Amino acid sequence: VQLQASGGGLVQAGGSLRLSCTASGSIFKIKYMGWYRQAPGEQRELVAHMSSDDSTNYADSVKGRFVLYREAAKNTVYLDMNSLKSEDTAVYYCKAGVASDLGDLITQGGADYWGKGTQVTVSS
Repeated sequence: VQLQASGGGLVQAGGSLRLSCTASGSIFKIKYMGWYRQAPGEQRELVAHMSSDDSTNYADSVKGRFVLYREAAKNTVYLDMNSLKSEDTAVYYCKAGVASDLGDLITQGGADYWGKGTQVTVSS
């Protein structure tokens, strides 16, 4: 399973960006997909997470500004980031829990996968 992330870049404070993440490979069931971020010198933290039933949770710091949604048929999630702040500057990583087949789902519960990070820089 591979996760292809895109959409990072440089934006001024108050601006918007959209990140996307597409899962490909041997996929039987995607249990969840989401985004984490890591700023320099900081630990990686959850930004937004969506379960297979579409339930979503957000970090308090992004609630009301970021929206996570998915296009299930394309195994893709999008993160719309609005009203960006300098403190949103970080490398953003996509993460997904994926079962490759029914046996994997039943016996292992699938596995966690990470995409390569994409840099988001917000200038003040």
